Amino acid sequence: MSVAEAGPAATPAAAVEVLVVDDSSFNRLLLKRRLAELGYETVTMVTNGREALAAMQARAFDVVLLDLEMPELDGIGVLEHMRASGKPEPPVIVISALSDLSGVVRCIELGAEDYLPKSFDPPLLRARLSAILEKKRLRDLAAERLAALEAELESARQAQLSLVPHDFAGIGCGRLSLHAVMVPARQVGGDLYDALRLDDRRLLFAIGDVSGKGAPAALTMARTLGLMRAAARRLAAAEPGLPDPGVILALTNDDLAMENDSQTFVTGILGFVDAATGEVRMASAGHDPVALLAPGAPPRLLQPGQRRPALGVMEGLVFPSDRLTLAPGEGLLLYTDGVTEAEDRAQRFYTRERLIAQLEGQGGAAPEAIIARVIADLDAFAQGAPQADDITALALRYAG
Repeated sequence: MSVAEAGPAATPAAAVEVLVVDDSSFNRLLLKRRLAELGYETVTMVTNGREALAAMQARAFDVVLLDLEMPELDGIGVLEHMRASGKPEPPVIVISALSDLSGVVRCIELGAEDYLPKSFDPPLLRARLSAILEKKRLRDLAAERLAALEAELESARQAQLSLVPHDFAGIGCGRLSLHAVMVPARQVGGDLYDALRLDDRRLLFAIGDVSGKGAPAALTMARTLGLMRAAARRLAAAEPGLPDPGVILALTNDDLAMENDSQTFVTGILGFVDAATGEVRMASAGHDPVALLAPGAPPRLLQPGQRRPALGVMEGLVFPSDRLTLAPGEGLLLYTDGVTEAEDRAQRFYTRERLIAQLEGQGGAAPEAIIARVIADLDAFAQGAPQADDITALALRYAG
């Protein structure tokens, strides 16, 4: 094991910062002398609870020796303030007369680590301090590692978000506009969307959902995105019209299914659209249907091709594709089940029916406005309930 893996060693007694809080000058001097005998040389002494809180605000202490009965603010009051602060506070050893046992119990309930009778022996003080400082060292080490992990996850989140496009104005071409949003349930997630401009007329759009969550799903998401883009570019270079999205799904599936010991699957919809004519070609791999939005008509659900299994299930699958032509003002909304299966505080699902109701009258609306409406209704529905799954949606509209 390396030094870094072992973590920091215990702080030498001489470097430990001790705060003594007691209104009795005799008790303060006695504690200071006994601490010095044990090697604790850095000792700050205050006479009441208010001075103790001010001292802890001004500097960091490793341990606090706290009397219970003091003027202005007693020991229980100090612990109540420390608990209410919501910040990491130093461990506290209560110094109490035996008659204050009920107060000691209250102090332990408020977070004090231990207590000593006022007639304690130096070996007992040494043992209690050693045990508490070791616990503090381990807590500090755990906090440092948690902070490092959160920093790494945030870095991974930013890296993942950078994989999907954001310049929708630059991607849109001709009469076609689009917008998308991805909200991972954790720092990193398994949803994906894509919008890739192949030339002045043809544009790829896709959405997907990887089984599972967290880092493994995020890695599969990145791999799937790369496979789809590479295959789409090859086919687009070889075909003058809209490439067959089913071929791209089949190629992606074969790669994902090869030696898939983790049994990780990806549902998705992949399509191409001609920005000049509104022609669309789509294929699905076990994903939720697409919503077709037309001005003056109710939303309609489309299941591109025959419903096929998710990507990664087995090699050799075929994914049929369908064609349609968008009329002026018509658009499409693609979404993951993180939308329809979002939960409220009572663990009820948002449902596809509620999504369709929100899409009523949205034919001809701008893609950004459509997605903003859906996300706002999801927030209103959840009422602050924790997000259980990644939420992703992509909308496009053909202006005609």
